[in-house]
Amino acid sequence: MIQFFFENIPEISLDLKNSDWIKNLILEEDKKVGEINYIFCDDEHLLQVNKDFLQHDYYTDVITFDYVKGKTISADIFVSLPRISDNATTLNKDFKIEFMRVLAHGILHLCGYGDKSTEEIAIMRDKEDYYLSKF
Repeated sequence: MIQFFFENIPEISLDLKNSDWIKNLILEEDKKVGEINYIFCDDEHLLQVNKDFLQHDYYTDVITFDYVKGKTISADIFVSLPRISDNATTLNKDFKIEFMRVLAHGILHLCGYGDKSTEEIAIMRDKEDYYLSKF
């Protein structure tokens, strides 16, 4: 089950009820859909989550808490909507495309993809682009 929540931020008007593309991503990665909660929030809320749980004192667009068991993908995924908006502007991308990229990014981490090395980042970007074009 995929659910969407809003914390310290107004609900956005994107069609969040349609989570089939996220389910399809998970299934195509040969995984099963468990309980996935997307929590959309502002920069300050996500910064506090970053400080409290990861001891990082910087802004980010997404933090994924991994509850994966075997092939079943479950998680709480915190997403900063203002950070996505800023990144979309900086990268000259449409907000919705950048938004979808971040949602996919969190799921891809849960499927085993990293983004620490140059090689991992390249693979992650290829996967994000693939799923964005497909779904």
